[in-house]
Parts: sequence; C-alpha cells; structure tokens
Amino acid sequence: MIESEHINPDVLKWARETAGLTVAEAAEKLGLKDTAKQSAIEKLLALEDGTRDPAPTTLQKAASLYRRPLVAFYLSAPPRRGDRGDDFRSSKSASARANGTLDALLRDSRARQQMVRQVLEDTEEAQRRIFVGSARITDGHAKMAASIRATLSITEYQQRHSQDAGALFGMLRGAAERAGIYVLMRGDLGSYHTDIGEDVFRGFALADDVVPFVVINDNDAAAARPFTLLHELAHIWLGASGVSGPLRGVPKNSIERFCNDTASEFLLPSSEVGNYSWLFTAPQNDVTSAIQSLAAMWKVSEPAVAYRFAKEGWISDAVASSLFAMYRDRWQREKQRAKDQRQPNATGPSFYVLRTFQLGAGLLGVVRRALQEEALTHTKAAKILGVGPASISALLDEGQRAAR
Repeated sequence: MIESEHINPDVLKWARETAGLTVAEAAEKLGLKDTAKQSAIEKLLALEDGTRDPAPTTLQKAASLYRRPLVAFYLSAPPRRGDRGDDFRSSKSASARANGTLDALLRDSRARQQMVRQVLEDTEEAQRRIFVGSARITDGHAKMAASIRATLSITEYQQRHSQDAGALFGMLRGAAERAGIYVLMRGDLGSYHTDIGEDVFRGFALADDVVPFVVINDNDAAAARPFTLLHELAHIWLGASGVSGPLRGVPKNSIERFCNDTASEFLLPSSEVGNYSWLFTAPQNDVTSAIQSLAAMWKVSEPAVAYRFAKEGWISDAVASSLFAMYRDRWQREKQRAKDQRQPNATGPSFYVLRTFQLGAGLLGVVRRALQEEALTHTKAAKILGVGPASISALLDEGQRAAR
C-alpha cells in the first residue's frame, strides 16, 4: 500500500493558486500521469478536493514546485492574506535570491506559528498575551521600554552585571519566553546552502495575540542580538509584524525608528547613561573610545551605542555614517578571519545542541507537553521542530538538559 499524508486539501489548492499555476500546469510539473481511470488533471483535482490523499513524494514535489516550505502543507487552513507583515528594511537592495530565501523563511516561520497556535488551542493552553498590540507610537519610546521591562522583570542592575552580551541575550530571551513570546534563532532554511546574511535582515516579528514569534538572524554578531531582540519585542508591543534590516543609522521609517529608540532606551537607560553632547566637537578617536567604554559597561554592541549618540545628536551624521561603515567592515573581516582559521576537521556543537539553541525553550516545551498529552503526532511535531521524527526524542532531551 502506498503511504499517504493527511492534510487539509484547501492548503494544497491555495499553494498551487498562489504559485500562479493552473491545474493542468501543476499536474504536468508534479509528474502526475494519465491512466485509464483518471487523467493527470483529475488526479490533482482529487487531491485538492480531499477525495484522495497525496503521497509523501507528491507532497515533496509540491513544496518545491509551489515554492513553499513543507511544513506549510500541514497548516489547519490556508494562511490569511497579509500575515507576513511589512518590510521595514531601509534598504531592500539584497539579491533576488537572498530576498527569495528570506521570503521562504518568513512563510516557514508563519506556518510553524500557526501550527503552534493550533496545538495550544487543542490542549487548552492558549492564552491571550495582552501586551501584543498594547502600545502606540504616541505613547513614547520611554513608556514602551518601561512596559517591556515590567513584563520581562529584568532590572538595570541585572543588565549591567551580565557577564557579556551573550549572557545578557540569554537572560532577555529566557524572560521573553517565560512571558509567552517564542524567540527563534534562524538565518537559513535548514542548511548552510540557504544562509541569509545579516545585511539582508537582522530579525522579524510575527505579532499574534496567542503565539507571538520573534526570529533573530543567528548569522549576525552575538553582541548585536540584545538590541535586535528588544527591537523586535517593540514590534510585538505595537502589533506590527514585519522584517527589519541591519542597524546602520537612524532610519526614516517612523516605526523602525521608534523600535530602535525603544531598544536603545531599554539597553542604555537615559537615567544611567548621562549626557555625551561634548563629543560633537571631539576627535573621532575620543568618540570611538567613549562608545567602546559604554558598550562594555552595558554589554551591548558598539553600533547600538553609536545609534544612541546619533539619535541624541551627540555626534554628527557624517561621523555616525563613518562609524557604522567601520563597524560593518570590521564585522565582515572578523567573520572572514574565523572562516579562514576554521580547521577542516574541527567539530562544533552537536546537531541537537545547535538546534536546541535555535528553537528555544518555549517551542520545545509546547511540543513536549503536546506529545505527552497525545495531542500532537510525531509527524506534526517533526514539522514544527524542523527535524525528522526519529530525532524528536533526542532533541527534547537536549532541551531539558539545557533548561537545567
């Protein structure tokens, strides 16, 4: 007997139609053949009206043909139009291939988000997160930062006494996940062949009042992650789904600027930072030294401090542009140096350790509980986690070890 996959046929039809293919075109490209009982077109129509379930190989071909992640076919219903949000990047000059990969990552993340929401509703764990969409730009970024701080329950003292930017990010991420926000680290579609550089996107937010998602590009520098996370949390508070670009200056887009200002206020509190207006006429060496000192004190990246100085008018636009270019070039050199020095046979973190870090405790916890309650099949759990069914137990075990 040929194995088949039980999916909502409306999703299969939606995927074909949004790919711009007719039934005849899709049937041919999927390799369906005419038989004495059914034509290829009739076979596809049977799949799309639910009278026949697709074989796993057909589903794989459909994912490739329709340019959709495989996980999308396991949604309970076709996604609502416009769920991907807005493109807040100040520059969209990345290659068509890079933007296409980003587009696929956005679709994949939205599909996972909807599957998680369905699991929470099925297990009666669904809880409305009142902070999603609770803020307005007119409230001011200081009020927004205070609201995020109150929800995360993280003090300024804890920030300053974090060991480094990595530890600060871990603390922020853990607090966000305890508040019900799913924070994923993703910079590809599952392999290094689909890497998306930090110059294409730094993060995106998918605002949902039950399952808010934040995705951070793990190809970016570790020191940049606290700022990116706070920026995306500001998007969640505004209820503004969308993708954000790298930090390279004060953006003209009002939402992006507001989210940057919120992140800056949280990570570099005005009451603690003081006034650096004297730097406006100082030599650039003094500016870079002040930035380096403040970044080390608050465990944030130097571009995050440079942004604050530029926003406050403590440095000129020309100096700010020069600094952002210098930091960008330095990061590119560091990445290339690390790549060149990597030993051919060197081993990094295991697959399970890396995937646990990428998925986060929130997502792993939902899947673990749903499996224990038999509210989720291993097949769907594998789709949510992006692994094979045989890897689920080991991955969940690693997640529990990491949480201790």
